[in-house]
Amino acid sequence: MTGKILELLKNGHIMVPMALLQNYKKLKLTDKELIVLIYLLGTNEFDPEKISKDLNIKLPDTLKLIDNLISKDVLKISVKSGKVCEEYIDLDEMYKKLVLTMMNDKKETPKTTIYDKFEKEFGRTLSPMEYEIIGAWLDNNYEEQTIELALKEAIYNGVTNLRYIDKILSEWKKKGIKTENDIKTEREKRNKQKPKKEVFEYDWLNDND
Repeated sequence: MTGKILELLKNGHIMVPMALLQNYKKLKLTDKELIVLIYLLGTNEFDPEKISKDLNIKLPDTLKLIDNLISKDVLKISVKSGKVCEEYIDLDEMYKKLVLTMMNDKKETPKTTIYDKFEKEFGRTLSPMEYEIIGAWLDNNYEEQTIELALKEAIYNGVTNLRYIDKILSEWKKKGIKTENDIKTEREKRNKQKPKKEVFEYDWLNDND
């Protein structure tokens, strides 16, 4: 998507509102719909064939994307009356939706993110690499709740290291552990299996089963 947007900007002067780039997902727009919308910002003329050619998108797909934008109330194709009726692009609804979205964002109480929780527990700002590692966990479908539980497990054991937490998550994934109840059940099972002299707390990282 980034390459296509850069190509649009290089080939013409298009003013793209930063609010659109920051909030298009909140408008429930796809990446392809955003590309078409950015293109339309640079023209008032409605010419599907030209849009299709300039964006290198098949005409049926272009028409489908335009229909999607219309159905999502961010685009209107209006008609200019005169000797010859002409269709033109109307993006007023898009700007109204962006304004409402930004106003709603200001009203919302800032939510604590998983990154905020790590920084609070570690007592410092995360490094860019640490942000990437946590982001990779989320991309790999680890639930935030599970990541937070692994963080608590590490803190309980006196460790503030993402490598350690990564190993915990890996072990939990093998065992299907995702919730606090899963952790409790696994500990109870281990305690029943081990002699009484064993330490109650289970070291996830030294389990070779």
